[in-house]
Formats: sequence, structure tokens, C-alpha cells
Amino acid sequence: MPQEDPRHARTLPPPAAPGRPRIIALDVVRGFALCGILLANVQPISHIGTTAVTEAQATIDDAARWLGLLVEQRFFPIFSLLFGVGFSLLLDSAGRRVPRPRVLLVRRLLVLLVMGLAHMFLLWRGDILTIYALVGLVVLLPSTWLPRWAVAGLAVVLVAAAMIVFGGGTMIVPGLFLLGSALTRYGVIARIESSTLVPALLALLFGAGTAATLVLQGSAEGLPMAASGLAMAGLYVCTLLVLLRTPLRPVLRTLFAPLGRMALTNYLSATALVLIVGKVVGGRPEGWSLATIVSIAAVILVLQWVWSTLWLRRYRFGPMEWLWRWATWGSRPAQRVP
Repeated sequence: MPQEDPRHARTLPPPAAPGRPRIIALDVVRGFALCGILLANVQPISHIGTTAVTEAQATIDDAARWLGLLVEQRFFPIFSLLFGVGFSLLLDSAGRRVPRPRVLLVRRLLVLLVMGLAHMFLLWRGDILTIYALVGLVVLLPSTWLPRWAVAGLAVVLVAAAMIVFGGGTMIVPGLFLLGSALTRYGVIARIESSTLVPALLALLFGAGTAATLVLQGSAEGLPMAASGLAMAGLYVCTLLVLLRTPLRPVLRTLFAPLGRMALTNYLSATALVLIVGKVVGGRPEGWSLATIVSIAAVILVLQWVWSTLWLRRYRFGPMEWLWRWATWGSRPAQRVP
């Protein structure tokens, strides 16, 4: 039987199924972050202006203020870090399958840009996908030619600069992208589920940092808010990684992994669902109580969890994930679960 030319093999379409096993911890963390992002976005999606939010804060109760401390700027940093992780994982996978993996990544980011622009102009101007796609093209893609130590160093510089100069916000995204990429290239992500001690120690450090920065934060924004957001995001992630090493792992996987595996589909559909449920609830969104906001988020998350769980029993990818993968690789991936 003739031997296949390995050079020719690299030009073949990618296999229909993923080339590496899923990292369950990433799915769980991504699903958890998706829940927090939805909770933070219920009012903004409902077209709350900055002035309205500020005025509403005068009547907000203590529980709502605590919710603000636990949610605001705490979850999108997790998502940003995971985006950098996923980018480098795909680059590694594509490098073994196609001769020009960066072309594939450019296509992937351009498709994400189209999705983000459609989401922005059709549903909600607060879309984050557009920013992710542009930062990916300008920052992440060029970083693939840099050694990993340079990527790690640049990540620290960009995060620090974004916090000090701009007070965090979306300006912190480039640094977190690079940090996620560096963690992947140093093999940290590959070992993410192999240790309990390291995430436990990091959780203690992030917990101390959270306590210190929350004292400084008060009602101020800028650097204190950005610092407390990063510290609490790290605390959330490390706590989840520790809990995944306990008997709670099956529960966490059941609750969050389906949402995380269909994060793109759920992120996009959440906007439409918030607008629909908000119309049913009625009233001025800036006047909604904490209970109303939490209830809206809970109803949507339950719907998405049921949908995601049932969908993934029959299909490999969520609908938008499948389309994104198809556009990225240029060949239709198998969707049915055998």
C-alpha cells in the first residue's frame, strides 16, 4: 500500500471532530463567566443610559450595591483571558493541520467581526465581540511571531498601563488576551486540572487583594475599580478550579459546562431574550428592583441551560459555534453526535 506524502496530508481539510479533548475546566469557567456577564448586562441591554443608571443608584438598596461589587467588571476579564487561551489553543491545533495557520486565524477573527457588527447594529450597541475581533487582529495575531516570554512581559505592561492610565474597562482587553495566550504557550492551561495546591494558594492571594482593593474602591471608579475587578475575577477562577478537584466537580460541570460550550450562541441570544423578557416585565428598566434584575437573568439562564444541555446531547457544537467553525476552516464540520 503506498505511503501518503506528509506534505500533501497538511493540505487536507481538518477532521470533522476536534483534534484534542476538551478541557472541562475551561468550559466550566466560561459558563460561569457567561452567567455573571448576563447579570451585569440586563439593565444596559435594556437601553439604560449613563444618567439613568446614576440616578437609579440613589434608590438602590444595600443588596444591590453588594451585587454591584460582586459583578461589575468582574466577569468580562475572565472572558477576555479565555479568548486569548482559545486563540493560542487553536493556533497550536491549526499548526498541525494546515500549512498556513495564521491565515485561518485571520478568517476566524474576520467572521467574529461580522457577527459582532451585526449584533451591535441590530440589537445592542454594547457588543463586545467587535472589540475582541479587532484587538485579536491588531494585538493577538502579531504576537504569534513573538517568543512567549515577550508575550508574557507585554501582557503585564498592557494590563498595568490600562489600569493606571485608563482605569481598566475595555482597555484592559489587549493585555488579558496576551496573558491568556502566554499561559497557554507556557503549558499552564494544559496542566490546569492537575493541581489543587496552586489554585488554592492563588485564591488566597486574590482574596487578600480583593479585600484590600474593595476597601479602596468604595464608590469610586478608575484604578480601584479595575484592581478590585481583576482581583475578584482571579478569586472566582481559582476557587472554581479548586472546587473542580472536589466531589462538586460533576455538579459544576452539569451546571456550567453546557453554557460554556455554547458561549457564543448564548451570548448572542441573551440580548434578544433580555429585550423580550424586559418587555414582558414592563416598567422603566432603571426602576427595576434587584429582585427583578436577578429574576430576568435567572429565567434566561435556565432557558439557555436547558436548551444547551438538550442541544449538546445530539450535536457537537452550538449553532453559532458550528457556523463559526465552518467559516474558519472552510469545510463543513460534522455536527451530529455519533
